Amino acid sequence: MRILNHYDKIRQGEKGALVSICAYLLLTAVKLVGGYWYVSEALVADGFNNMTDIIASVAVLIGLRISQKPPDKDHPYGHFRAETIAALIASFIMATVGMQVFIGAVRSLFAGERPVPDLASAWISLGAAAFIGGVYLYNVRLAKRINNQALMAAAKDNMSDALVSIGAAVGIIGAQFGMPWLDPVAAMVVGGIICKTAWDIFYSSTHALTDGFDEEQLRELRASIERVQGVRTIKDIKARVHGSNVLIDVIVLVDAQLSLIESHRISDEIESKMEAKHNNILSIHVHVEPDSVQWAGSS
Repeated sequence: MRILNHYDKIRQGEKGALVSICAYLLLTAVKLVGGYWYVSEALVADGFNNMTDIIASVAVLIGLRISQKPPDKDHPYGHFRAETIAALIASFIMATVGMQVFIGAVRSLFAGERPVPDLASAWISLGAAAFIGGVYLYNVRLAKRINNQALMAAAKDNMSDALVSIGAAVGIIGAQFGMPWLDPVAAMVVGGIICKTAWDIFYSSTHALTDGFDEEQLRELRASIERVQGVRTIKDIKARVHGSNVLIDVIVLVDAQLSLIESHRISDEIESKMEAKHNNILSIHVHVEPDSVQWAGSS
């Protein structure tokens, strides 16, 4: 039942990835047509930016699909880490786009005189920013509700794209008032924001893939186990991220006089209470040992 709940969350996450893909298909078409029609380099660049976002969203969707595969001989814990790999791929794509935007903006800043784009292209950029901002709000709420790392990466990409569109609009409007340098400067700032977002996603993904785990969260898990009746103390506890889920290995010390049945009951209670309190726990392995201090005193 616990595994089925995790798979159900992943299926919900697919909706967010599909929403992003549909949104980017629409925005790519509108921006490229509008950019060429109204002679706006910023809007055309933004359109190509959204075209790469389609690839990133497809990568997230594929990762979510793969993570739904049930456990097999080679993957006894399932394929949930495909979510993290998808987020990692998305970070590379975002970083590539961010660097392209930044480098293109620097070149444009030192380029010769350029034609002034039609003001209508600015309204297209602002409308696109509002539209993708709505997609961001939908995805970030869904990602938080189902605790999905890959979808959260896609949501951050949505926000970066909204900022890109706003930056393009600022540059286009600035060009109307004889300040064409605003276009490349705004693009440089936006490119930096995209690269920073990509780095955040890259760091969290690689941290999870190398079995890194947040110390504060580990302390919270430890405190929850220590409050279970019958647990004297915790000898050792380890945790690692598996997709959007957590795997825990813990060694607890109990009364040395307890029977095997009573010790097993404590182990079961730890598992049930942890799964009830922390909804992202996929598996918890509890090893029970007698309290060595008490054991030495009795002998």
